Amino acid sequence: VLLAAAVCTKAGKAIVSRQFVEMTRTRIEGLLAAFPKLMNTGKQHTFVETESVRYVYQPMEKLYMVLITTKNSNILEDLETLRLFSRVIPEYCRALEENEISEHCFDLIFAFDEIVALGYRENVNLAQIRTFTEMDSHEEKVFRAVRETQEREAKAEMRRKAKELQQARRDAERHGKKAPGFGGFGSSAVSGGTTTAMITETIIETEKPKVAPAPARPSGPSKALKLGAKGKEVDNFVDKLKSEGENIMTSVGKRSAEAAKVLAPPINVESVHMKIEEKISLTCGRDGGLQNMELHGMIMLHISDEKFARIRLHVENEDKRGVQLQTHPNVDKKLFTTESQIGLKNPEKSFPINSDVGVLKWRLQTTEESFIPLTINCWPSESGNSCDVNIEYELQEESLELNDVIITIPLPSGVGAPVIGEIDGEYRHDSRRNLLEWCLPVIDAKNKSGSLEFSIAGQPNDFFPVQVSFISKKNYCNIQVTKVTQVDGNSPVRFSTETTFLVDKYEIL
Repeated sequence: VLLAAAVCTKAGKAIVSRQFVEMTRTRIEGLLAAFPKLMNTGKQHTFVETESVRYVYQPMEKLYMVLITTKNSNILEDLETLRLFSRVIPEYCRALEENEISEHCFDLIFAFDEIVALGYRENVNLAQIRTFTEMDSHEEKVFRAVRETQEREAKAEMRRKAKELQQARRDAERHGKKAPGFGGFGSSAVSGGTTTAMITETIIETEKPKVAPAPARPSGPSKALKLGAKGKEVDNFVDKLKSEGENIMTSVGKRSAEAAKVLAPPINVESVHMKIEEKISLTCGRDGGLQNMELHGMIMLHISDEKFARIRLHVENEDKRGVQLQTHPNVDKKLFTTESQIGLKNPEKSFPINSDVGVLKWRLQTTEESFIPLTINCWPSESGNSCDVNIEYELQEESLELNDVIITIPLPSGVGAPVIGEIDGEYRHDSRRNLLEWCLPVIDAKNKSGSLEFSIAGQPNDFFPVQVSFISKKNYCNIQVTKVTQVDGNSPVRFSTETTFLVDKYEIL
């Protein structure tokens, strides 16, 4: 039976001690104080015995990791347990020093409890201990990401409304009319800056959910039981959650790009709807140089009304990088080559109804460095026992706007958390998978470059490959559908477009 596990100094002072059986503080302190005096410095042993207990220990720089067991305990099993205890400590502490151990004492105690229960070793490994103590929830992460995106969108909508109202007030003043009021504000007598502030404040106030006052309890007698009342309350609560966007949680995506798809504002889908989707697969060298970049794009056509089944799509191709285009076999290739229009070979035939049809696809493969949309420069340099890592990004394709960018840097295992110096944006440390995620909501022409600095124990090779993921509503190859017309009469048709640019693979090796 394991009585206690402790980290103590060479003088026998307990820093952290976890007792697995009923023991008084005086007894454990006495046992640990006696431990250094019992050790025979002339011999190299990993255990020492007294009349009542056995100490199994391992030196850790200026400290000892000590297990106190009964004398009839299995020494081989105790040594195995001791090794696991010794490996747990660097997971939570950057340095094996007294103040660092004291600072993370509760983390260590929780980890010790996962290794031993009621004096007996649990069948766990280091990764499982980390998982159990972290209690990491993927659903919680997705929920937070959803909530943050909703808040960002609400703020953007609020600013847009404020600008619209300010513009309306200016137009009214220019024409000499009375400025339109909003919620009692916005009269022409108030100065422009103040009006904007007031309007913004009013919008914020109107967006807050109103709390209905609790109905007063009637003084007369009431029935003790009401059947069906609870069901209504539950339905109301569910409806309220749905109104706050909670139903998004039912479709949790595997990647942030998929989450961003769910969060995208609803597109006004017309009877003729097109999805323009591009996927990039890119591999770069850490010292510069593009090893391979491959981009695939496609226009998918969806027609939901039969009267718009015989149409032609007018495509505008402003790409200057030498993209290879390919039309569907049923599309008139000559018409596309001469007039940049997509129509069926037989004009009398119709496009399929209520199904996604790929009408045009393109491919770009290159090793030209100037074609890289987002360059990543990761520069690890050794400094004593640790490694200083500087990493920066730069948007080369300024017409793009990349959203939900995550730059993932691998970290060496068993050395604790990185020490972050300067950072543009935010970061997440995934200690379970030994990853540092550098999160940037938007990278565009106004925010085209940024950097991150951190220090951690390791070698330069430990921080590769760096991986990048993002989603964009602007495509890389500037290929767009500008107009849709009917085959008969050449009359224009209303259409809607949904554009996405995604990452299949983006690595710096």
